[in-house]
Amino acid sequence: MVDHFIWGKVSRISPEAPVPVVDVHKDSMMLGGSANVLNTIFAMGGQVFVAGVIGDDDIGRGLVRQLKTRRIGTAGIIVDGGRPTTLKTRIVAHGQQVVRFDHESRRPISEASLRKILRYVKSVRDRIGAIVISDYSKGVVSRGLIEGIRKIAAGTDIFLCADPKQSDFSVYAGVHVITPNHHEAQRAAGMEIANGDDLLVLGRRLLEKYDFGALLVTRGEEGMSLFERGRGMPHTFFPAQAKEVYDVTGAGDTVIGVLALSLAAQANLKEATSLANHAAGIVVGKVGTSTVSREELIGVL
Repeated sequence: MVDHFIWGKVSRISPEAPVPVVDVHKDSMMLGGSANVLNTIFAMGGQVFVAGVIGDDDIGRGLVRQLKTRRIGTAGIIVDGGRPTTLKTRIVAHGQQVVRFDHESRRPISEASLRKILRYVKSVRDRIGAIVISDYSKGVVSRGLIEGIRKIAAGTDIFLCADPKQSDFSVYAGVHVITPNHHEAQRAAGMEIANGDDLLVLGRRLLEKYDFGALLVTRGEEGMSLFERGRGMPHTFFPAQAKEVYDVTGAGDTVIGVLALSLAAQANLKEATSLANHAAGIVVGKVGTSTVSREELIGVL
């Protein structure tokens, strides 16, 4: 998807309705959704491949051009003329988001598109160390897609990492690590987190029920909690690193992007989570969908 930012200032209220009038200064089109995960990995110096669906429209063609300027292959990008490229437009005034409007289709992709994605994943299998399944509930990620990816990765050392949006976590069963935020985790577990004991119960319940290798729950200003499969299902807490939060747009993309890249580079789960946590602390201090460079990450470490 594409993230469209319109930047401006507000100095008056409209005489037509009680809404602010934004004096537009500039706008920008940026890689969004799974393409933002890709951009995070690319900015960190990782080699990255991408598969997904766009529409036969100017927004989709612009997305492809952005990938090509980074010399990222586009063979895995499927063009579906029956749906638009997902476009999220945010109006930002004085550093604050005023409104967002979305242009998208959330219906499931066709079987033909699904088969094309799986063929592409299989074609790059021997060149990758991790696969990020970035679910935005736009109709691309399905049980069939994930089962197909699991079969392709079977017998390899490829880490499967999933960022969920669906409340039924059985769709993601068997992935190596899943990274829900605390709202998504609570819905999936059917319980609320009122204290630390509740969090432990939730983590163990989800690990046991869905056969995840690990569960990383992102909790905003409360930090992150990593649950690993093993004796006692050990839990490790990572405190939030952000000093000032300006914009949480894309923070989850940063977490799973840096986590997957670190795992592919032979980091263990705690090391990968620590790096992802520090990277998220950097990105929420920026306005707009942003990436983190290796130099920035080294700086905070």
